[in-house]
Amino acid sequence: MNRVGLERKVLSENDRLAATLRDRFETHNVLCANLISSPGAGKTTLLERTLENLNPHARVAVLTGDIQTENDARRLRRFGFPVRQITTGGTCHLDARMIERGLEEWALDELEMLFIENVGNLVCPSSYDLGEAAKIVVLSVAEGEDKPLKYPSIFFKSELMVLNKVDLLPYVPFDIAAAEENARRVHPGIEIIRVSCARRMGLGAWMAWLGARREKMLNARAAVV
Repeated sequence: MNRVGLERKVLSENDRLAATLRDRFETHNVLCANLISSPGAGKTTLLERTLENLNPHARVAVLTGDIQTENDARRLRRFGFPVRQITTGGTCHLDARMIERGLEEWALDELEMLFIENVGNLVCPSSYDLGEAAKIVVLSVAEGEDKPLKYPSIFFKSELMVLNKVDLLPYVPFDIAAAEENARRVHPGIEIIRVSCARRMGLGAWMAWLGARREKMLNARAAVV
């Protein structure tokens, strides 16, 4: 089998597993959000701010992926929610099989929200469905405003762009209007929230988006049932 054929087989198997995961999440009313960004854009810090803003009794869990170390999982566990590290050992993305294994021993009927923090990469994760309800791309103002044009696939597939580190705007040559325009050129319907995790700015809008997205999922589920 040639390389193209092998890649298609791998993606086909991944899609089959992702569909099974999506069915499981929907059956148990679990909102699954897949966070994707370049390394250093602030996914882990955004999750830290998210977890600290949640009710301590919220039924939330996190799967965090990285090539090496459990550093991110250690940072997130201090908030008291279930967190599991997925170490890929060199693979530049998470896939559905990794998520399936990561969920072992977790009862989905005890959860209402699952965050997946993907490996830092804007290319490979866009090709792999993890059964999530929504892909969320995180872009920091320390990066170029042309990232949506350079890496259109992930911006096209994401429901939301979190524009992070906006507190740095006075100090970096970043055109925030151009970045948002570029994202909407790729995906006209993409929603955008500006945040600063360091200054805790915009987090109310982020938490409200998560609440509204779960409500939308529950309403859709009720309509089908």
